Amino acid sequence: MTPTDQLLKNYQNRVDRVLLDLLPPVNSSNTQLPAAMRYAVTVGGKRVRPSLTYVTGQALGVPLERLDVPAASVEMLHAYSLVHDDLPAMDDDDLRRGQPTCHIKFNEATAILAGDALQALAFTILANNEDAVITTDDKLRMVKVLGDASGSAGMAVGQAIDLESVNESLTIEQLENMHRHKTGALIRASVAMAGLAADSPTDELMARLDRFASAIGLCFQIVDDILDVVADTDTLGKQQGADIALNKPTYPALLGLDGAREHAAEMHQCALSELEGLGPQFDELRQVANYITKRGH
Repeated sequence: MTPTDQLLKNYQNRVDRVLLDLLPPVNSSNTQLPAAMRYAVTVGGKRVRPSLTYVTGQALGVPLERLDVPAASVEMLHAYSLVHDDLPAMDDDDLRRGQPTCHIKFNEATAILAGDALQALAFTILANNEDAVITTDDKLRMVKVLGDASGSAGMAVGQAIDLESVNESLTIEQLENMHRHKTGALIRASVAMAGLAADSPTDELMARLDRFASAIGLCFQIVDDILDVVADTDTLGKQQGADIALNKPTYPALLGLDGAREHAAEMHQCALSELEGLGPQFDELRQVANYITKRGH
């Protein structure tokens, strides 16, 4: 295991423990809803978004325990989006992280409700955060950041553009606009939430970190599109070639595989350039950027 793999594994284990504490117990209802929520959140996952919250916060001098609730809220929001993306009315996927998707494991109605409940819980835990160091104003700002990233200015509109672009030809500018919303918005929120937990970082530094997150968010999506072409189903943990089968606009379809790889490298360099001149406390953030670019699943 490489040092970066170990770093991410440590953060993954930490947020997994926090999520288990915050999710409703399976026996908290006589319905399948709590079990479906736990299934959606705890079956696999690289935890890239909460790891970005932890890594950014650590670079800004924030204790790990102060980052637990923001990191968990980001992952709950991400899990909700995957449950809904997999539904028959959306991407109609049967596999996620090598396991049956939530609507296959349970049923479609339960999956919809599990996604709804996870989205609501993400905001509830931010509002209920008992950390006295984070001001009430900053807790409210976290709620707004997550809401903006997930709603009609973020993920939801990105998914809408994606669905409406099937069988359509997009320009590179249109494709990047879609993914800045669908994928990039929550990655930017992951970094911004750490800043709100920190002790008054400068506006200039947070602007640089936001540009870093924006570039690495696009890089993440480009690599995803490449892997959909070159990796097998077992490695991906989801159906290989799903985007091709649905005739969705992707970076390889628009730029070719070599062009997509070059564009991913460009976005990686754009992200790293925003960290130039920052000290070794930002090295973990550089490591995560390298992982996102070079990951194999």
